[in-house]
Amino acid sequence: MKKVQVLFSERQAFRQVWIWILLIPGFLITLFGLFQPELSGKPAGEDTLSVLSRILLALVPLAVAAFMYALRLETEIRPDGIRVRFFPFHASFRHYAWEDIKKYGIRTYRPLSEYGGWGLRTGFFGRGTAYNVSGNKGLQLEMTNGKKLLIGTAKPEEMAAALARRERMAMEE
Repeated sequence: MKKVQVLFSERQAFRQVWIWILLIPGFLITLFGLFQPELSGKPAGEDTLSVLSRILLALVPLAVAAFMYALRLETEIRPDGIRVRFFPFHASFRHYAWEDIKKYGIRTYRPLSEYGGWGLRTGFFGRGTAYNVSGNKGLQLEMTNGKKLLIGTAKPEEMAAALARRERMAMEE
C-alpha cells in the first residue's frame, strides 16, 4: 500500500476562552435554577419539576458544551488535491481535486460581515461556503463549476508554503 504524501495538515477546534466563559456560566445558572427549591430548603410545590425532568433539562447545556468541544476542522493539502472535514457535520473528508479548482489563494476575510461568523457558514451575496473556527485567514478556492469555498486556517504561512511546494511538484511532472 502506497503511503499518501501530506504536504500540510491542520486540525482546529473551538477552544477559544470566550466561548467557554459564555457556556459554563449558562450551565451553572441552569443547574442552580433547576435545583433551587432543594437548595433553598423550600418544600417542592405542585408546579416544580420532577427530579427526572430537572436532570434532563440540566443535560441540555452539557450537551451543547460537549457538541462545541467535539467540533473540529481538519484540512490536508496533498499532491492530488485538498481534503477538508468539519466534524461532526462531515463524517468523512471532502476531497477537492486540483483539476476541479480554477483558482486558489490565502486571503484575509471578515468572518462576521462576509459569512455571518464562524463554523460551517454560507456567505452572503455569492461568497460561497466557509469552514472556519477562528481568526480571519483562510484558503479561498474557486471551483471550475463556479462554486466558492473558504477554509479557515490558523497557519496561513505554513499553508502557503505547502501550496507553493505542491505547485513546484506539479511543474516537475
